[in-house]
Formats: sequence, structure tokens, C-alpha cells
Amino acid sequence: MDRWLGDGGMAIIGAVGGSFDAYGVDGEDLGWVGGWFDPTQLACNPHGAVQAGVHSVLLDAAMNFAINGALVGRDRTEATIEMTTELMRPALLNGHYAIRGDVVRLTRQIAYAEATISSEEGKLISRATGTFLVHRSTTTD
Repeated sequence: MDRWLGDGGMAIIGAVGGSFDAYGVDGEDLGWVGGWFDPTQLACNPHGAVQAGVHSVLLDAAMNFAINGALVGRDRTEATIEMTTELMRPALLNGHYAIRGDVVRLTRQIAYAEATISSEEGKLISRATGTFLVHRSTTTD
């Protein structure tokens, strides 16, 4: 998983100012990921506010990364089945925001996760919940 730190393996994440720098598994074997979002001009509308779709891209990536952090071997997320995104406050150009993704429940074929983007003061900027298809490898290597 270390190879996915930074832009998560997706150039768009880095281009809009996102970066993942830590991940792990909690005491219930559920994954989490943390990172930062420093919006670039590409992420923003002409007024300097981050577009809703950019929030969705980052939150989706955070949830996927958190799930993959909890999986073993060649198991991985295969697809986002459903995702809901809510924007509470604007994220602005040149701001500095924390990204957090957490697995809520992990079953054999489905994973449930949530993610947030928060201000440095801890105010909730946006959040998402999602349901993901999990691919389980038939090999153990």
C-alpha cells in the first residue's frame, strides 16, 4: 500500500491538490486513511471555491484507500456501487484541509465506508458515505 501514498495512484488527486500520507488498520481490522487537501486552481471555479465533483473524487478515493488498507493479499475494491456526498461549507483556493477515510463494515463481497474533508479548525467541509464491491483473490500470494 505504501506505493499509493501521495496521489493514491491517480494523477487527478495530485493535480487538484490532494495527498494521502498515512493509513492503517484499527482494533476491529477496519482500515483508515489520512491525508491533506491544498486546493489548486484546477480544483476551483472562477470564484476560488472547490467544485463539488472534486470533493467527490477525493472522498471516493479516501474510502477506497481505507478499504484496500484493510484487505490482505491480492484482495481489493473493485467498484463503487453507491456514494452520497454532502458539502457543508466551501473549500477555498489556497486553503489547507484534512482528508480522512474509514471503513465502517467489511463483508466478503461488500464494504461500507465514510470519508470527510475538514478545515484546520476541525470544521466539517464535506463528507461522503459509500458502498463498494470487494474482489477477493482466489490465490494466497
